[in-house]
Amino acid sequence: MEVNLTRLDQDFHFAATGTSGVAVHMDGAPEIGGHNQGARPMEMLLMGLGGCSAIDLIQILKKQRQQIGSIDIKVTADREKVAEHTEFRNINIHFKLGGNLDEEKVHKAIKLSLEKYCSVAMALYKTSSIDYTLELV
Repeated sequence: MEVNLTRLDQDFHFAATGTSGVAVHMDGAPEIGGHNQGARPMEMLLMGLGGCSAIDLIQILKKQRQQIGSIDIKVTADREKVAEHTEFRNINIHFKLGGNLDEEKVHKAIKLSLEKYCSVAMALYKTSSIDYTLELV
């Protein structure tokens, strides 16, 4: 896997591209001179976790012949200062799903994602605990 970052201003605004060629913008916080032109790098980690688990969830539920309507995911996390950097400690993923879904199958699919398939979760478990909540609408 390879990603490339290109600086877009004289401060902290970057366009990052991976093998897909789709650009994602990152920027620093205004407190350090950023201009809110993109997501912060730590936000990108949480976005990656949400996206990774969402993809797993869709794949698993489709195999179980569940009819997924809407999916909304909110990821929240606590950060703790460790030495000169911060790390995530407690992460919660709130899944809000609509459709004709069996709640037990959804819970099983989420657990499979977070405990077995999601590579982002596996990387974050080294410093963080991850739990989830589920809301069916």
